[in-house]
Amino acid sequence: MNPPYGYQSPVVISRDRTHTLFAQTMGYVALTAGLFALGAYLGRNLTGGVAIISYLASFGCLIGMQFAVRRSTQLTVGLLCGFGVLIGLAIAPTLSYYAATDPQALWQAGGATALFIAGFGAAGYATRRDLTVVARISFWALVGLIIFGIVLIFVNIPNGALIYSVLGLVIFAGLTMVDFQRLRRTKDVRSAPLLAASIFLDILNVFLFFLQIVSRSSR
Repeated sequence: MNPPYGYQSPVVISRDRTHTLFAQTMGYVALTAGLFALGAYLGRNLTGGVAIISYLASFGCLIGMQFAVRRSTQLTVGLLCGFGVLIGLAIAPTLSYYAATDPQALWQAGGATALFIAGFGAAGYATRRDLTVVARISFWALVGLIIFGIVLIFVNIPNGALIYSVLGLVIFAGLTMVDFQRLRRTKDVRSAPLLAASIFLDILNVFLFFLQIVSRSSR
């Protein structure tokens, strides 16, 4: 018996939604990256105090997105755009420093980040294994890494910065896989801006970890 005219299999519908969500999310990631670059350029001469304020404001945008996502897609996207510009302003002094002292490190870190995200993102998107346990472990490991970073401010540990960066890459390998699996499993297209923000944070943190590693190796 043939299906009625216009009938679509639920599998086909689900697959279409997944492709739509993937396209929208990666489009938002690209938009955020562009606005980040704009913010970094505009803030290249900012002082550290303004950068800290921009950093705090950027996370205010992320918190606002959590509340706006169910109410207004336009507001959520607007907050995502604000986050991109503000985090660019916050990171601008760091990028300006490396651009002046070791510009090659920026390109090397960028290339390593692209390969890292492509590899672990593809692995997370393709795997059928539930990564919930990986998400839980990565979250608590990230909390531990933050505490370790605070300790490094006050205690001089040999190669502490290198250890911090390597551990960070391990943790964000897990988080990147988890975020890309969420991208495949989520069906609500309204979640695209939140997923984009999470993936962009993965990319940014991985880039900063690689930047620190590469700059140390070139000294």
